[in-house]
Amino acid sequence: MNYPDQFTPQIWPLIVYCLAVFALITLMLSLSYFLGQKRRDPATDEPFESGIISQGSARLRLSVAYYLVAILFIVFDLEAIYLFSWSIAFYEAGLLGFIEATIFIVILLVGLIYLWRLGALDWGGHQKSLDKRQKPR
Repeated sequence: MNYPDQFTPQIWPLIVYCLAVFALITLMLSLSYFLGQKRRDPATDEPFESGIISQGSARLRLSVAYYLVAILFIVFDLEAIYLFSWSIAFYEAGLLGFIEATIFIVILLVGLIYLWRLGALDWGGHQKSLDKRQKPR
């Protein structure tokens, strides 16, 4: 049996699809280049909202705690995705799958308790870990 001849009928739809995607991308980019605006005014690069020219800087300084809570939310939100997929295959996974899911939940609970005691989940004020290091005067 010739190995390359075996996959040739199966791979040609993928090749046609890739070529169609590249052709569509090329068409869209070339149309936007040829039909797009050619004139550059000084006001072209200025940001505006609802016809009002913005005043001041658009930079908003956010606390690092905001990003920390966002990252922790993503991490613990992924836990829900894994547990949902496990619950779909609950009967197929059997007892071993149940034990693995239990270990996974226990590890995440230990991490959540650690972060909670550290004060990483506090939104306002100072974090508890910072308050412990400060000495009263």
